[in-house]
Amino acid sequence: MKFPLLVSGFLILAGGLSGWWFWPRREGGVSGGHGDRLIPPAMAAVLPPECRQVVLVLAHNRDRPSARVWLLERTGARARMPWGYNDKWKIKAGPLEAVIGRNGAAWGEGQPRLVNPGGFPDKVEGDGRSPAGVFALPWAFGVKPAAEMTGLKLPWRECTETLRGVYDVKSRYYNQVVDEAVIPRRDWSSAEIMRRADGLYDEGVAIAHNPANRPGAGSCIFLHIRQGPGVGTSGCTALSREDMRLILRWLDPAESPRLVLDVEKAGTQRQ
Repeated sequence: MKFPLLVSGFLILAGGLSGWWFWPRREGGVSGGHGDRLIPPAMAAVLPPECRQVVLVLAHNRDRPSARVWLLERTGARARMPWGYNDKWKIKAGPLEAVIGRNGAAWGEGQPRLVNPGGFPDKVEGDGRSPAGVFALPWAFGVKPAAEMTGLKLPWRECTETLRGVYDVKSRYYNQVVDEAVIPRRDWSSAEIMRRADGLYDEGVAIAHNPANRPGAGSCIFLHIRQGPGVGTSGCTALSREDMRLILRWLDPAESPRLVLDVEKAGTQRQ
């Protein structure tokens, strides 16, 4: 049974697979609020001090694709308190409607690799689930040449006709995006064409899940454009074209951005 409490303008609910949730009472994409109230405490504790941007993804249920996204910016120095770290984050944008894997979320392998807290299956190749955890956002990609990407700060990879995301667990290139025109030998039987005809990869960002490229642990996880409202992915996080463009031009490698993905407890009330 859940008991919502209203305290200082926040709706506090027992929930979340990582603890209590503090939901700001706000409507639409309001910026400037208390982002530190949103980040799950166990995940906030492992964010590196140099991380000053977070793409926070909160799914509504572990086994379903619907989710919301916030863009958060750290506003001050990290301070260690008796109960943990005191981080101040403001909401730059959000909530933004999003989708994750068609089957929901599973526990991923990020940076750092966190112990599964329970309540999640472990992420495996082909499960149709998005990895939960804390992940670096190292580079961006899309169909346009880098020279045409005004306002972009992340390193850029153009999705040429020969760029592939390899998900064959037997390949030496597993969980890597490679240009098959320049590699010495193609050794995979299954890979994703990065220059997609449906436009979902017109603009996107790589999520550094499974950085050790461990075979079978999940591969080629991205932020990208969604197919449509409520339509889940194979394991990525997807948003509208407009929101994807907003995120892409906001992310700055100088701010050591991270993606944090967690799940609300099933049935938790929402604004």
